[in-house]
Amino acid sequence: MALIQVNFISQSLMRTVPIQVILPVDKITFPGMPEREEKQFKTLYLLHGIFGNYTDWVSGTNIQRWAEEKNLAVVMPSGENGFYVDREEEHNFYGEFIGRELVEITRKMFPLSRKREDTFIAGLSMGGYGALRNGLKYHETFGCIAGLSSAMIAEGIEKRTDDVPFFIESRTYAESLFGNLDEMAESDKNPAWLAKQLAEEGADIPALYLTCGTSDFLLEPNRKFVKLLESLDIPVTYVEGEGAHEWDFWNRSIKKVLDWLPLEEDAMGINSGNIGN
Repeated sequence: MALIQVNFISQSLMRTVPIQVILPVDKITFPGMPEREEKQFKTLYLLHGIFGNYTDWVSGTNIQRWAEEKNLAVVMPSGENGFYVDREEEHNFYGEFIGRELVEITRKMFPLSRKREDTFIAGLSMGGYGALRNGLKYHETFGCIAGLSSAMIAEGIEKRTDDVPFFIESRTYAESLFGNLDEMAESDKNPAWLAKQLAEEGADIPALYLTCGTSDFLLEPNRKFVKLLESLDIPVTYVEGEGAHEWDFWNRSIKKVLDWLPLEEDAMGINSGNIGN
């Protein structure tokens, strides 16, 4: 299994950015074992949460081993603390970076499938928000979207003040991300608004998977978003499980996401550590 770190200049962000890529190109087949057909890899673009970076998923979960077992390429960018939305005044077009540029440039760098049905996006917490927002906004790019403990913070955000102990709950911080908070709910920075728009247009909406822990402080916002999707007749797989806003829950959940994705049934070969399929 190849674990690759890449630095490249992003036009959307106007700076050099790092990504980490899991690429299962080096699995060994012994005599008598069937070899994998030479074809491009299905790909998961995987977003981290707040305070994290592109290394989080590999250090916090078993995604490396499971992706290798399923012959899945995984691309992990850094999103800083920006919720993966466009901040035009800073030339931080994170949405464009995730939904367009990152997909295009990694397809040039690596043997990744260019098919929509082979291209997926997922994330946890802030990254769950980013996956939902950008997966829906760029719905022609992604075939599946998964949100783990997604930070569904749009509802009521206009009521925020700066009289809070922690900056990520402040009005100033929210305005730095989303602009005019009175307009945010009815904009493409809100996954709920995007879902409504796509449903009205009769668009081909990606398959959706949402999950949240029953002890997570984001449980109710996730339940509410699921109810909205169901009211719009948008199919969604929703799973609740024991756990809070924590890596143990996300580790279990990302395995379930991979089992849900339309991946290879029989990914033969020997993984690192001499683990065979």
